[in-house]
Amino acid sequence: MTEYSNGPQERGYRVLQALAGHEVFGLAPSDLAKGLNEPASSMTRDLGVLCKVGLAERIEETGRYRLGPRIVQIALAHMRGIDKVRTRLNETEQRYSRDPR
Repeated sequence: MTEYSNGPQERGYRVLQALAGHEVFGLAPSDLAKGLNEPASSMTRDLGVLCKVGLAERIEETGRYRLGPRIVQIALAHMRGIDKVRTRLNETEQRYSRDPR
């Protein structure tokens, strides 16, 4: 597989990872910039894009940012998909493991 690199996209993913665990109070853009060792202007731009697509949201009262509903919805959809497969595998196992007598 060809290995691709895109600095701004990779930085955006690091922003998402940094926001995880700060769902209630969020993080200030300056805190993200310091923590990721990136310019504040990059954080402003990245957070704007992430908000636009629903992966982050700005907390109006504080100006801080947290993960948005869309990223949680993606995680929940993933869990539901895994549960469906698990159910299907369990049903198949039950069907094949019955004593044929």
